[in-house]
Amino acid sequence: MPSLSVWPTGQRDTLAQLRDTGCVPGTETDTERIPPAVAAHAIATYTRPGDLVLDPDCGAGTVLTEALRADRRALGLTARTQWWTLARANVTAAKTTGAWRDGSVLDARPKVLATIRAAGLIGRVGLILTSLRTAPDRATGPGRDPVESALADLATTLLYCEPLLRSGGHVAVVARPLRCPDGSLVDLATPVLAAGTSAGLAPVERCIALTAGLRGSRLVTRASLAERRAAARALAAGAPTALSAHHEVLVFQLAHDAELAAAAAVGIPWPTEDEVIRPAVNRVTYPGWGRAA
Repeated sequence: MPSLSVWPTGQRDTLAQLRDTGCVPGTETDTERIPPAVAAHAIATYTRPGDLVLDPDCGAGTVLTEALRADRRALGLTARTQWWTLARANVTAAKTTGAWRDGSVLDARPKVLATIRAAGLIGRVGLILTSLRTAPDRATGPGRDPVESALADLATTLLYCEPLLRSGGHVAVVARPLRCPDGSLVDLATPVLAAGTSAGLAPVERCIALTAGLRGSRLVTRASLAERRAAARALAAGAPTALSAHHEVLVFQLAHDAELAAAAAVGIPWPTEDEVIRPAVNRVTYPGWGRAA
């Protein structure tokens, strides 16, 4: 069955999802976390049991928890002590309930993925799943826009991550809707797609992960109190604003893999494994890399 571009991931509110998955208290303070239901759907769609799932900016660790619960291996990175403590606690909680045992969190920035410390991960990651984090503390100077800073960080992170992706693997970036001061939506998809392309990845899917519940043909929003108050203020000012009902998910593959898939879709025979060697990534050639069966 083809994968759906609209994911029904909002049937439970986010706090209920955290309780259902056994996340430790405090996880809810990570307001830019990937909701557990969204992480679980992405992991089930793009990986198999035993695959390695990487979140290079894992926050409180919801992606890691869902990967372990789905019998996948999990690795997360974060440079913030607060998130590292919560992510480790969530990984430990998942393991104590019988989840997959191979999960860890590194107190490090994504740049470590481009060093010799990550050499053993080259070509072995099945899914890189992360969110676009736009907290104000990401801005590095006065007047620096946190969204622009987050997009620049994402572009660099994807560049570090690209060599780690195995043939046939996926990269999924989750972006929650943001609004400009005038109430209009910020176009996040265009710069995220550009960031992936500049890292040597090819966009293959653009999905909507619902954060609203489905009730027949209606959407039941689960907006926060702050979002509802902002919508009320906008309405009073004569500029009605819709409440958030989804996150956007941009999915990529290695450019070479995407080309092979496109060729297969139109009936062009794929070369044999001996004929296909993965091209250089980040200007480095890794001999012996062939297309996975």
